[in-house]
Amino acid sequence: MIQTLSYYLGFTFVQYALIAGLLISLCASLLGVTLVLKRYSMIGDALSHVAFGAMAIAAVCSFAPMAVTLPVTVIAAIVLLGVNSNSKIKGDAAIAMISVGALATGYLLMNVFSVSTNISGDVCTTLFGSTSILTLTKSDIILCTALAVVVILVFILFYNKIFAVTFDEGFAGATGTNTRLYNNIIAVVTAVVIVLAMNLVGALLVSALIIFPALTAMRVFKSFFSVIIGAAVISVGCSLIGLLVAIIYGTPVGSTIVVTDIAAFAVFSIIGKIKG
Repeated sequence: MIQTLSYYLGFTFVQYALIAGLLISLCASLLGVTLVLKRYSMIGDALSHVAFGAMAIAAVCSFAPMAVTLPVTVIAAIVLLGVNSNSKIKGDAAIAMISVGALATGYLLMNVFSVSTNISGDVCTTLFGSTSILTLTKSDIILCTALAVVVILVFILFYNKIFAVTFDEGFAGATGTNTRLYNNIIAVVTAVVIVLAMNLVGALLVSALIIFPALTAMRVFKSFFSVIIGAAVISVGCSLIGLLVAIIYGTPVGSTIVVTDIAAFAVFSIIGKIKG
């Protein structure tokens, strides 16, 4: 196994996949803690479907996928956050409406305006991230690294504000914090992470990459800071194991990573019960 792993690690595309996978996992874990505590876990699912629809539009119009997907997803994140706070449309209804609508629209466009002879394969890859992480180019890695650095810097620079908005938005607003601004920052960061994570686990499994590390860390750790650090370590570790297993045994990358996250959640749940 070690010899096989050493052989595969000699390929540039495998190295690119590991770099992108670990960066995306780190960013998703930081964001996941905030979204879980704010009860916004399923917003990631809705935005991933929006990104799928935007990617379908880009494919039909022969545009660069990232040039369309990223801005459309960012706009959808801000709009969804506004709709989520509107009493006329409840949060779960808004998420379901945007999620299902974007997914259906994207699939319809890919079928009506077919630009590929293997639509089923393209859809499967986009939804489940079967092989896309192994086809990244150097420019993709540079873009991924730059966006990941931006996400990490946002969390470092605005840590206290994000902490306040996450736990008590009403009190934060009463003390003078511009809660709308920081909610929009969280929304934009969410959109960026979703777009990046689609290459790793696919549109349908993005929520797992965001939610599982946070929930796993919460089984053992209790403070906000320790949960963030724990989630980051768990997420990066599970992604690394999942990627290596997928590379060695030829299993789907996205599904393998998510199953690894599920196993980690089960283990940490047992540890949490033992600790009481």
